[in-house]
Amino acid sequence: MFVAKTVRSWPSGFRLLACLAVVCAFAGCKKNDAGTTAPAATTAAATQAAAPPAQAVSAQVAAMSADALRAAASSAQREQRLYAPTGNNAMEYYLALRDKAPNDAAVTSALTDLMPYALIATEQSITRDDFVEAQRLYALMAKTDPTAPALPRLKQSIADGQASLAQRTAAAATKTVDDAQKQADLEKKRLADQQKTQQAAAQQLAAQQAAAQASAAQAAAAQKAADDRAAAAKAAVAARPQPAAPTPTASAGPPAPAAGASNTLRAVSTPAPAFPPEAFRSGTSGEVQVELTVGTDGSVTAARVVRANPPRVFDRAALAAVKRWRFEPVSAPITTRRTIGFNPGG
Repeated sequence: MFVAKTVRSWPSGFRLLACLAVVCAFAGCKKNDAGTTAPAATTAAATQAAAPPAQAVSAQVAAMSADALRAAASSAQREQRLYAPTGNNAMEYYLALRDKAPNDAAVTSALTDLMPYALIATEQSITRDDFVEAQRLYALMAKTDPTAPALPRLKQSIADGQASLAQRTAAAATKTVDDAQKQADLEKKRLADQQKTQQAAAQQLAAQQAAAQASAAQAAAAQKAADDRAAAAKAAVAARPQPAAPTPTASAGPPAPAAGASNTLRAVSTPAPAFPPEAFRSGTSGEVQVELTVGTDGSVTAARVVRANPPRVFDRAALAAVKRWRFEPVSAPITTRRTIGFNPGG
């Protein structure tokens, strides 16, 4: 009733703004009442969660004189400082002035004009989660008109907004923890996969090394078998008669004259010596000088090696061959020297 009478006393422009604000406030209240209402326990908890209203009028403003407050309020209203900043706005000045002059109708009218603007600013502060500002504006409205219909809704909106902000903050913190846990799990999985990869690589390397060792053992066994076969073949070759070696060349030195004889040795048969198999296979060449004695019947009665190069390679073959030589009969035994050459290439 008081609000209706006051509004009728305002200028038409202010009355229109005030009516629109009141209609919006009542519509908001009805919409809130008609919508889904939280359970009583939730509503009570949310209301308790709302912080107590901030101080409406700062101590500095309250200490100003009535004339100073009136001038400051008029100046703030002209400069559009209707409800902010804190300690320097029209609503605070008028509220402090009303405390000093409670029967001043102009002050009451001015506060009623400012209420819709404070209402809109409070809702905007709630929307942007600025609950400190929302509570300050709520305190201005509650001091201006404790019975204003919009106050319970604003109080509930502030409480709900604070609860929602707390939930979102907690959810964000939980998400951060969950993300950190996921990251830790991913890192743990990466390390486990890396370890498995390293183990697989180590096993593969060990298998390759074992295969290489087995291959080396097989190669060694094959080489040994080949060596054994070569040794057996060598023994077999040594055991069977050797093919005739190239005929060594024998150079006759000047015959040593036999005592009491002047006849000359004439060879009848000088078979070539057998080429030693080892020297033949290795391609070794050389020569042996043999001193031999020929009897009167032309046979070799004695023979010895005088010089051999290389030593003891062709000695036996040379002596065996010389002992088979035959000459024409002579009147007396003759001792002479012959050099026998050994050449595997013929």
